[in-house]
Amino acid sequence: MTSLAPTLQAFFTDRLMRQRHASPHTVAAYRDSFRLLFAYVADTTGKAPAALDWTDLDATTVGGFLHHLEVGRGNSVRTRNTRLSAIHSFFEFAALHHPEHADLIQRVLAIPEKRYDSAVVAYLTRAEVDALLASPDRTTWTGQRDHALMLLGVQTGLRVSELAALRGEDVTMGAGAHVRCYGKGRTERCTPLTRETADVVAAWMRTRDSRPHDPLFPSRGSLRCLSRSAIGRLVAKHASAASDRCPSLADKRPTPHTLRHTCAMRLLESGVDPATIALWLGHAGLQSTNVYLHADMALKERALARTTPTDVRPGRYRPTDQLLAFLQAL
Repeated sequence: MTSLAPTLQAFFTDRLMRQRHASPHTVAAYRDSFRLLFAYVADTTGKAPAALDWTDLDATTVGGFLHHLEVGRGNSVRTRNTRLSAIHSFFEFAALHHPEHADLIQRVLAIPEKRYDSAVVAYLTRAEVDALLASPDRTTWTGQRDHALMLLGVQTGLRVSELAALRGEDVTMGAGAHVRCYGKGRTERCTPLTRETADVVAAWMRTRDSRPHDPLFPSRGSLRCLSRSAIGRLVAKHASAASDRCPSLADKRPTPHTLRHTCAMRLLESGVDPATIALWLGHAGLQSTNVYLHADMALKERALARTTPTDVRPGRYRPTDQLLAFLQAL
C-alpha cells in the first residue's frame, strides 16, 4: 500500500472528524466524491484504489474526472465544483504531510472552479401552493403526513435535510408554537408556526401517535425518517397530481427546495427585510438571500415606479426633415 491510502484515511479521521468536527453530511459528501474519483481512476487505469499512488492523481487525472462528471454522468457545474472542493481540501491536508509531492499537489490545487449561469429561483404562487397542498388524500395516513410535511416546508422554509431530521420533540405547541432544527453549519434555530400550520401539525402528531424522540415524518410502517430522496419523490408525485387543477405546476416541477424558495418569496412580498429572511432560512450571510430580490418582479416594478419621470408624455417620434423621414420609412 502506498502513502496515498493512509493519508486519505487520516484526512477523514483526523482532519474532518477530529479537528474540524465535520457534520455527517459533510463526511458523506466527501466520501462520495472520493468513491467516484477512485471508480473513475480504476476504469481508466485498471488500478485498485488501495494500489493508487500520488502520480495516479495528478492534475491531468483530476481534470479528466471533472470532465467525466459533467459529460459522462451529466452532473451540473455546481456538483462538479462541489467534488473539486472535496479534492482540494484533501490535497491541502496532504501538502502538510508530503512536501516531496509539492509540485503535483500545487498543480491539483491550481485547478479552478468553473463559472456557471445563475438562474432566477423558482417559487410557487399562492394558487400553485393551494393546489399542491390539496393533492394529498388526508383521509389516509400517508396523505395526512404528506400534507403536514409540505405545509410545514412552505411556511418555515426548512431545508429538506432539516425536514427529514425533525423529531416529535422538536415541535412546541400552544402559545408561541414553533419548530426547532439543527441546520447547516451546526446552527440551531427556531421558526414560529402560524395557527393553521400548528393545527395541521398537531393533528398529524396525534395520528402519528409515537414517542417524542421518534421521527416527525416517518416512512410508512416503520420508525425511520423519510430520506431526502423520498421527500423529493412525494413532492413530485403530488405536484404531478395537482397539475390537473393548476397546469403551471407541470412547467415548474416543484422540489422540496422550491418550497423553501416559496417561503422566502412570501416573506419578501410581505415586506420582511432581507436580514430577517436570512435569519429565518438559516443563511450564513445576506449574499444567499439576495437571489430572492432578483426574483421579485413586484419589488423591481415598485422601484421603477419611483424613478419614472412624472412629466413625460407618451408620443411617437416624427422626423423634422424630409430626408430623415425617407430614411425612417425604409
